[in-house]
Amino acid sequence: MHPEWAAENLQVIRTLMERSAIYRRALTPMMLLTGAVGAAAALVGAGLNIDSPQGFLCYWLAVSLAPLVGCFVLVRRQALKEAEPLWSPPARRVAQAVLPPLVAGMVVSCTLLVRTGQGADFLGLGRKIALSWVPVGWVILYGCAIHAAGFFMPRGIKLFGWLFIAGGCGAFVLNLPDGTQAAQAHGLMGFFFGLLHLAYGVYLYFTEKQPDAA
Repeated sequence: MHPEWAAENLQVIRTLMERSAIYRRALTPMMLLTGAVGAAAALVGAGLNIDSPQGFLCYWLAVSLAPLVGCFVLVRRQALKEAEPLWSPPARRVAQAVLPPLVAGMVVSCTLLVRTGQGADFLGLGRKIALSWVPVGWVILYGCAIHAAGFFMPRGIKLFGWLFIAGGCGAFVLNLPDGTQAAQAHGLMGFFFGLLHLAYGVYLYFTEKQPDAA
């Protein structure tokens, strides 16, 4: 092991431990923002009856951009407030941890979106894939990303990630959503990316002065 690499890793770990309370506070608005967007998007999607495979994929991929941009703005504001660079070594470590499952989900989703747009039916399973397996896959991969980030942040994040992984696997075993009704798919997205984020954000808000609780 190179001494420079070991020293950098040690410094990153020390910085993350020292700033765990700060990062925990920064998570609160991010969770609330993501939850609000997810819950509202689920209601709008079900209300507008967006039920085609291509429409569902396109809609939720577009929706995902809103919390992504919002969270970036919040993180940048927090960095400016703490007078530290946005792309700091700890931020790079967290990004490296969460990117693999998120990139995998994006590539698969975009590929399916293009193929459904070309009329491909995936051996007659196009609707089942888009309205059942894809949202469940999103939940599981997102849980993997959150769990990976938990190695550099308060331990509550790892538990939150496990909740998504276990919930997504459970939904797959129970065949929920079953792919026949778009409302079920929108409901699953609203529950995981809406209500669960709101609940965790509220929890963080009311336990902010108890950093050991996370």
